[in-house]
Amino acid sequence: MRVLTARDDALLVELDDLDQAVALYESLLADPVRGVGVPVPGARTLLVPYRPSAIRAPELAAELRSRPLVRRPAAEARTVEIPVRYDGEDLAEAAALLGWSPEELVRRHTAAAWTVGFVGFAPGFAYLTGDDPELVVPRRSSPRTRVPAGSVALAGPYSGVYPRESPGGWQLVGRTDAPVWDVTRERPALMLPGDRVRFVAVTSAAESRSAVENDLRDGSGAEDDPQVVLEENRNAAGVQVVASGVVAVVQDLGRAGSEGAGVSASGALDRPSLRAANRAVGNPVDAAVVEAVGGLRLRARGPQVLAVTGAVGEIVVRPGAPRPRPGEPFALDDGDELRFAAPARGVRAYVAVRGGISVPPVLGSRATDVLAGLGPDPLRPGDLLPVGVPERGLPAVGPRAVPAPAVPAPPGTGLPAPGETTVLDIVLGPRDDWFDAAGIDLLTGQDWLVTPRSNRIGLRLDGTPLPRTPDRVGAELPSEGCVTGAIQVPPDGLPVLFLADHPLTGGYPVIGAVVAGHVPLAGQLPAGARIRFHVRDVPRPDGTTPAGGTP
Repeated sequence: MRVLTARDDALLVELDDLDQAVALYESLLADPVRGVGVPVPGARTLLVPYRPSAIRAPELAAELRSRPLVRRPAAEARTVEIPVRYDGEDLAEAAALLGWSPEELVRRHTAAAWTVGFVGFAPGFAYLTGDDPELVVPRRSSPRTRVPAGSVALAGPYSGVYPRESPGGWQLVGRTDAPVWDVTRERPALMLPGDRVRFVAVTSAAESRSAVENDLRDGSGAEDDPQVVLEENRNAAGVQVVASGVVAVVQDLGRAGSEGAGVSASGALDRPSLRAANRAVGNPVDAAVVEAVGGLRLRARGPQVLAVTGAVGEIVVRPGAPRPRPGEPFALDDGDELRFAAPARGVRAYVAVRGGISVPPVLGSRATDVLAGLGPDPLRPGDLLPVGVPERGLPAVGPRAVPAPAVPAPPGTGLPAPGETTVLDIVLGPRDDWFDAAGIDLLTGQDWLVTPRSNRIGLRLDGTPLPRTPDRVGAELPSEGCVTGAIQVPPDGLPVLFLADHPLTGGYPVIGAVVAGHVPLAGQLPAGARIRFHVRDVPRPDGTTPAGGTP
């Protein structure tokens, strides 16, 4: 077992194989460690987030090393049956690659005993390993841009089922109607790490639907995913979107706790600004708000109290009225509009409404996850955002009537601007050993440009590419969990800095990660800004502190 630093509040445990990774995952779920969050299994790793205030890295590493790496008995594992119509586009080609007939591939795929190793790539996408060592096929040389939902596929030693339409490079051998991902269930992912899976060949769509309906009666399935639909209703109270600007989405503090099902926490990119906006209007700090990039206009439907924080230009509520300051609560009468100019610094503004944005929660959160497709769609003109019931005893407010609450720094100041260089503290690891000293110097010794291709999933950076060590050129890294702030380096050597909607697992080496306290600053970096990475020394899992950085 190797225990590596993944961030200043996360460790990556490297094990011999997938069985050991799942065994440690099962151990932590059965006997949790105080201060440790939901672990994320990978192909032969386990990402373990923790609170440094509750447990230190060396103590956690010692606890992890003490755990027996023994899987729970097969009889205790949950078994899932997947009915499959074996008519996939790649069935004949995959069989030929194995030197088998299509019928032989189907026979061996259904005869194999499959186990869920980990869930990643997309919510509910389970990586299954089987007990047939010969059932190994390469990925397609050219990935498809569209793989239909329910496709049953093979790649390397894995099998899997695509839960929703998405791009993909696996070999498609069949289709299923089994609802492998459904947020209306208590357990949204049909398959979770440690589950046993059996594929059953069916000959018709009717037979497949019959098998699925039996599962539904047994409580293991449900209806299709609900869609959070926002419609214009001129008679309802709330705030209406007049113009959405570049992009506007609903956000809160995210849906932590679903990582085992392949769902990242998502949530606001600049969480301090979200909390400050909610405090200003008297909401709980985790209430849902609007996160906006440029040009947002909202109209009050009924009297409302709002506050704006983050990257904000001049705020206007009505011609001739006093202009509220960022972080200050203000009132809108029915029909009044809020608009604010593009900010000179930063990129994302946060608009809180007293009572909170009350769209239906999905997996316990109202946040929009653009990669996973969870929560409300990005906002459009005409959408009406319902507002919840505010806390009792809050005072009425007019412009400037109530002073803004204290916040750590004046919102909208000290944020990054295009052309300026922002220093982000990072910790190295877990895969900095894929790069030599010259590569580390390149990472920290140049300014990286934030390109316009950046979004909530990640910042794409431009600069002098980072070369891998000669022995790692062309090497593939088995999928492993990634934290928000991870600096992943694809084969072209140009880093991608993961933000809130990043994929939960990835297969490119992570050279380092932005420390947790600087992640909100990373979320405010506009295109054209520059980043300088500074290595911060944190205690290693072995108890030592590396030299070269600063604490």
